[in-house]
Amino acid sequence: MLDNAASPADAVRQIYGSGTSIESRRSVSGGDINQAALLTLSGGTKVFLKENRPALAPMFAAEAAGLDALAEVGSRSGAPPVPRPLAWGSGEQSSFLMMEAVEASRPTDGAAFGRALAELHREGRSGKCGFDSDNWIGSTPQRNTPTPSWYDFFAEHRLLFQWELARSGGYGSGAADRQMQSLCSRLPELIPDVDGGNPSLLHGDLWGGNWMAGADGRAWLIDPAVYYGHREADLAMTRLFGGFPTGFHRGYQESWPLDTGFDDRVDIYNLYHLLNHLNLFGSSYWGGAARILGKYS
Repeated sequence: MLDNAASPADAVRQIYGSGTSIESRRSVSGGDINQAALLTLSGGTKVFLKENRPALAPMFAAEAAGLDALAEVGSRSGAPPVPRPLAWGSGEQSSFLMMEAVEASRPTDGAAFGRALAELHREGRSGKCGFDSDNWIGSTPQRNTPTPSWYDFFAEHRLLFQWELARSGGYGSGAADRQMQSLCSRLPELIPDVDGGNPSLLHGDLWGGNWMAGADGRAWLIDPAVYYGHREADLAMTRLFGGFPTGFHRGYQESWPLDTGFDDRVDIYNLYHLLNHLNLFGSSYWGGAARILGKYS
């Protein structure tokens, strides 16, 4: 992968040769954070480009590292494929991440997707929670300090980090502070420890917009916010906004069943994402977050 290129055009020349140029650019949906485009090069190759303001080049570097981590597990298992990152960099106008373009189609087997995700969680393991570098979830920094305890990691680097951002944004109260502290102190009785003492590599932001079906019908993972943690956290987010194919959850359960009571724990994991959405998009997410705090504190 090409690091810190000056522009997409510069990256294209370095990767594909000095005679290659960007022939056309078609804007595509890139979510709520980035601008995205499909580039057709002079030789006919298509690549996918994400862009944002120049200061966010480290965000794209971190995303590329996450894609590489997921791809490494996929290279030795049946985990879902990911687009190959080609280059990242920044210039005066924007920062960018260029990656392999995946031809989209309709998924053919939701259960196969579930089994593939279970394979990622089973084969991608670590001795500590977190990751070897921090990254972003959306445009929010995500702290990944390696931590032996899943409970300490989820409390400090997930819930409390987002809670501090929310409080600085004017949300919550002293009473809500006490509820959050109570919830964090109760995590060992509310959620299980990581399987066998070894956390799983997680996509980290697995909502329905962060996967796509490739030309062969397989599910590809995109836009990761990776870290090592409890696999239930990935599965919980798949239920937050929907968007997963019929059979997905059944396939996962058939491959690697979750512990009894997962349905009762979904909201605890998703509190992190609701707080992040609150911090990114505003007050419409406060009610859901406040409900969970009241329920589990």
